[in-house]
Formats: sequence, C-alpha cells, structure tokens
Amino acid sequence: MSDRLSVLKTYKLYVGGKFPRSESGRVYEVQDGKGNWLANAPLSSRKDGRDAVVAARKAFGGWSGATAYNRGQVLYRVAEMLEGRREQFVREVAEAEGLSKSKAAAVVDAAIDRWVWYAGWTDKVGQVVGGANPVAGPFFNLSTPEPTGVVTVLAPQESSFLGLVSVIAPVIATGSTVVVIASEKSPLPALSLGEVLATSDVPGGVVNILSGRASEIAPALAAHQDVNGIDLTGADAALAKELEIAAADNLKRVRRPQPVEDFTADPGTDRLTTFLETKTVWHPTGSLGASGSAY
Repeated sequence: MSDRLSVLKTYKLYVGGKFPRSESGRVYEVQDGKGNWLANAPLSSRKDGRDAVVAARKAFGGWSGATAYNRGQVLYRVAEMLEGRREQFVREVAEAEGLSKSKAAAVVDAAIDRWVWYAGWTDKVGQVVGGANPVAGPFFNLSTPEPTGVVTVLAPQESSFLGLVSVIAPVIATGSTVVVIASEKSPLPALSLGEVLATSDVPGGVVNILSGRASEIAPALAAHQDVNGIDLTGADAALAKELEIAAADNLKRVRRPQPVEDFTADPGTDRLTTFLETKTVWHPTGSLGASGSAY
C-alpha cells in the first residue's frame, strides 16, 4: 500500500485567460450521481460576472477582427487539445452525468467532433446568410453578417460537456465573445475546458467560464448594459422569464430555452445565426461610356 498522499485538483474560474478564485472566496461541494464528493468548485458572485464581461469586451475587437479562416484554425486547435486530454474528460463526464465509461467516451467524442464541425463553419456562414441583393436602381446592395458582441450563455444543466460545447462553439465561431455560466450541479467538465482553452490559441477573454448559481449570477448579466445577447438554454421557466425581462432594457438578443434540446442531433445553423447582425451596404454604380452600360 502506498503512503503517498493524493494531489487533489483545485478547480478555478476561467476569466480573461487567467484562473482566479471567486472574489467572494466562496466554494460549494460538487457530488457525483451517488452523492459522493468530487471537488469544491468556486461559487461565483455578481462581481465575478462583471469582471468576465469586462474581459469579454476587451477581447471582442481582436477576435471579431480576425479573419474567419483564422478563427476556424483556432477552433480546430481546441479540438486537437481536447483529443489529447480525452481520457480526463471521459472520467469527468462519467462522474458528472452518472454514465458508464463507454457512454461517457461517446459523449466526449461527439463534443470533440462538434468543435471540428463549428471550426469548419467559420468561413462559410457568411456565404449562407449574406450575399448580393437584387434591388431596383443603379446600386450594388450587399449584406454581410457581423458578430453581435458579448454574449452570456447559461449552459445546459444536464449535458455538462456536449451541451456546453454546443452552446459555446457557435458563439465564438462567428466572432462574438462569451461569458458562460456552467451547469450548477456538474461544473467540473466546464472548468477543465477552461484549461484547454488557456493552452490553445484562443485569446484570453474570448471565453470566460463561471461556476455557481445561475439564479445569483445571471440576473446581473441579463441587465448588464455591455452584454449584447443572452442564451437561456440552461434556465428553468421562472428564471428564463426574469432574465428575458431584464434583457429587454438594452434590447439584447435573446435565445429562449427550447422544450427539448437534443445535443446529439445535427445542430444545423440555428445557433450560428442567432447572435449575428446583418450589415447591408449600398453602393452606387457608374455608367461606362455613351452606350449606357454600367458596372
């Protein structure tokens, strides 16, 4: 029998590319499906949420200004890093969701594949939702999608990893930055994802991960004047209604929770386009010579 003490992992928030503890100093116990203690996770405060918004806004200019091709490369790098830490995530997902090792492995594989899928969409979504518009008159009329800005995401409560990836990846793939509130009962895969993001090519502040009570953190984020959108996927009906009312104050884009969310299904382009704005540019055409032809 070994007399060596185990080195227990200390989970921290991921904000602005760094790993702070909650400014409140609070933690809460995370348990597996059988009630066994797994770890202490930071219990985020509203101040942590405001700090995350500041970090996300600071990162927005550089991330939205990067080429779509570059964002695709960065997202693909995240998938590479996840593949390298696959066994860790299989164990954490199995403990978090009460799954067998084989089922947890299938969930992690699907999450990695989801990253790759969204990485491939970064330089293609503009072709789907943008283009040249036929107009009456001597004008070019071009519509192009642009990222909304800073988006708050309430991650799914039950799907601690595949669901988490499915709500984060499309937001950052299209150029926005995100503040995500992880599943309250199963936050550990989300906090470990922060470690992957920190060691990949994702700039600090593009993704910010908080753990704790959504009912405590989310209202301040929904009312925050520097948040441009909010995804209510992980909110229950009562909390979703409260957050939607708060979000109306500065006309945030809101994605309401759906009655049924099957994260194993083909995601389509719905989440890619939810937090995009459309910019339309008019440009006059000119005549070429006496024939009256135009360009």
